[in-house]
Amino acid sequence: MSRSSDNAVTTAILALTAGALFGAVTALLMAPAAGNETRRKLYGLQENATDRLKRYAQEARQKVSKGAKGEDLQYDGGDAWI
Repeated sequence: MSRSSDNAVTTAILALTAGALFGAVTALLMAPAAGNETRRKLYGLQENATDRLKRYAQEARQKVSKGAKGEDLQYDGGDAWI
């Protein structure tokens, strides 16, 4: 794929994700629930997302450090190092 195709795919994925997030937040705010309950739900979602992001970052750091220390990567001539 060319770089413009990659950019189009990335843009589409970001737009879809942003739309889904906006829709979810709108649904929570428009739901017939008390303000305290809605704020509690939003806070819980934020905590879960923060924990997941921290876990993913830690896993990525571990994978990168393993790759840098233990593996010799070879360029396969395409878009990836194997």
